[in-house]
Amino acid sequence: MSTNAAWLNKVKWDEHGLVPVIAQEVGSNDVLMFAWMNREALAKTVELGEAVYWSRSRKKLWHKGEESGHVQKVHEIRLDCDEDVVLLKVEQADGIACHTGRHSCFFQKLEQEKKGGAWKAVEPVLKDPERIYKK
Repeated sequence: MSTNAAWLNKVKWDEHGLVPVIAQEVGSNDVLMFAWMNREALAKTVELGEAVYWSRSRKKLWHKGEESGHVQKVHEIRLDCDEDVVLLKVEQADGIACHTGRHSCFFQKLEQEKKGGAWKAVEPVLKDPERIYKK
């Protein structure tokens, strides 16, 4: 698929050629994760029907699940009203989106107490990350 497609030009890419992406689970509407895409990643996502992101730390394309097997089958792609955020509606393989072995990357909840607050893990680990990723 060409990265010069007209529909790609509608996206407002940032100064680094990236757009923020939210992955949301089809059915439950759970927000699974946040990541980034460049033009090539978004075009590849459309071509494959599976989520492909841009890894800012590794500076390369990252096919979600390439190491873990936890691929995201894309059911729908949406662009927000400002045309600067992409929403993927996905089916998450094995129900695990987070590298910590949890369903969602958003597993920490702010528990407010009398003297401030603390982040508390409120979702269980579904699979030990040591068993997910091969060293």
